[in-house]
Amino acid sequence: MFKYFENLIDPFTDVPTETPPATYWEYVKTQLRPFKKLIPVMLLLGLIVALMESGIIFYSGRVIDLMNASGADKIWADHGLELAIAAIFILFLRPVIITLNHLFLEQTLAGNMQEQARWRSHKHLLGQSSEFFQNDFAGRLSNRVMQMGPAVEDSIYMAFEGIWYSIVYVGGALFVLSQIDIRLALPMVIWLGFYIWYTRRVALRVANASERMSETKSLVTGRVVDSYANIESVKLFAHGKREEDYALSAMKRQRLRFQRFLRLMTRLTFGLVSITGILMVGVIGPAIWLWTQGIVTVGEVAATSALIIRLNGMTGWIMWVTIRLFEHAGTIREGLQSISVPHSVKDAEGATPLALKKGRIEVRDLSHHYGKGEGGLDHVNLTIEPGEKVGIVGRSGSGKSSLVNLILRFRDAESGDILIDGQSVSAVTQDSLRRHIGMVTQDSSLMHRSVRANILYGKPDASEADMIEAAKRAEAHEFILALEDPKGRRGYDAFVGERGVKLSGGQRQRIAIARVILKDASILILDEATSALDSEVEAAIQDTLYGVMEGKTVIAIAHRLSTIAAMDRIIVLDGGQVAEQGTHQALLRKNGLYAGFWNRQSGGFIGVEAAE
Repeated sequence: MFKYFENLIDPFTDVPTETPPATYWEYVKTQLRPFKKLIPVMLLLGLIVALMESGIIFYSGRVIDLMNASGADKIWADHGLELAIAAIFILFLRPVIITLNHLFLEQTLAGNMQEQARWRSHKHLLGQSSEFFQNDFAGRLSNRVMQMGPAVEDSIYMAFEGIWYSIVYVGGALFVLSQIDIRLALPMVIWLGFYIWYTRRVALRVANASERMSETKSLVTGRVVDSYANIESVKLFAHGKREEDYALSAMKRQRLRFQRFLRLMTRLTFGLVSITGILMVGVIGPAIWLWTQGIVTVGEVAATSALIIRLNGMTGWIMWVTIRLFEHAGTIREGLQSISVPHSVKDAEGATPLALKKGRIEVRDLSHHYGKGEGGLDHVNLTIEPGEKVGIVGRSGSGKSSLVNLILRFRDAESGDILIDGQSVSAVTQDSLRRHIGMVTQDSSLMHRSVRANILYGKPDASEADMIEAAKRAEAHEFILALEDPKGRRGYDAFVGERGVKLSGGQRQRIAIARVILKDASILILDEATSALDSEVEAAIQDTLYGVMEGKTVIAIAHRLSTIAAMDRIIVLDGGQVAEQGTHQALLRKNGLYAGFWNRQSGGFIGVEAAE
């Protein structure tokens, strides 16, 4: 039974491709869309449950009047069948209706809404550019994604279980009171208007306070996670106290905003108690007076008292639900600051997969200045033939990384184009483009997963034998077999820690190289791929990489010029433009920038003066 209701909605399908709306109500509507056929059913069940509860209270007053009218001797004879039907309804039909209501609210709605909101938020953020993540705390982004799920789910659940139920109950109570005597309903109508005004006034202030509190909570999470993620730097520079102060300032701000929030709640409690006192005196008092005048019966007074006392108990709950709704609204609005940001790099409409045939790369009049009008690349023209091995050198800021980022389409060029086998990188799908490119960076981070999972990231459907062969070619197999993590997992099953922190830099790099070897892409980009390796391992890896390069189009960025001296062609970038290009020997004979770099390097690094 539970599975049936749980599976009425699949929260992980029908994910909208457009950017999530930036406003609260529009965003909530997109989350409700998969439930649109079930919403009328849930509203109907909520209506029945609320009317049933107020009806039972009204009927209890009728029972008292029947007891007074018939007396103890005749009550069963006169009204036994009616009382038996009422008992059967309360014992059997009422639990079924209430349970059905909760199956829809909890198993169908709550059980799916939270993960639906989280999944959609996470999926949208995964589509953001690398630059988006570089401009924010990973901890803050993850906190917003994780908070979004409970906030959306709880808001919608309480709207059905709390607000809708309360509206129907209050409507039912007004109807019952008006049937007893219209003069009993009038004080409640006046009270209801004042209660709605007061609740809305406080709730708006709570929503603002909640949004500010949620911002500081995300800030605290971001700063704490930032310290943990960079713990080696914290220890290396002996800045534990500095990090304490950095987090403490955010925590103090969070405490201050939380205290202001709690002050609102305390004021709310005082106002609520005063308002409910007015309700009880204003309705039960006149009911007693009408009884003394012989206008209403004892049972009707009892029903009125029960309705009002029940409503008195509900007012605190209704207020709490309303406050929570506005509090969640603040959390959702804060989360939408990140989640509703449009993707800066998107597949073009009608984009097709890259059809890679040879691996020819053509750069046409390419410019990208990061919106600053200077820096980056400036009108670069370049052609890399299929199977050609090209080294790229230049000072820091000359445009080397910019060129690679634009080839991979981590960013979109401001002008010009890049073509691979005649296809513009902006006209093909991003995933297909990157599937055909293997890249090893200077600092290759690993997932906090097993060694096996990290290597297979290059080709998930590869066999165990292929994976081990790739590790061997990357000179990684021997040290992998000796690994063991704190949970006793060994070898390829051992976990490497967050970003691979449990491994040395050289070990991380060799696993990253094994991953690219396994991927076996037709285009290979090496960005200081062997800089983290010791000389002996580097020599072995260089031989492996030369083997991997065979038949591939290769772009190698290097500061250590000895690693690219054997390339087919070396391109020197300066000021965002191609300053020189040619073979190593040709560039040395030219006695230009490259020759200057070569002559000044010590240990093969650009810009380091040779020791005299």
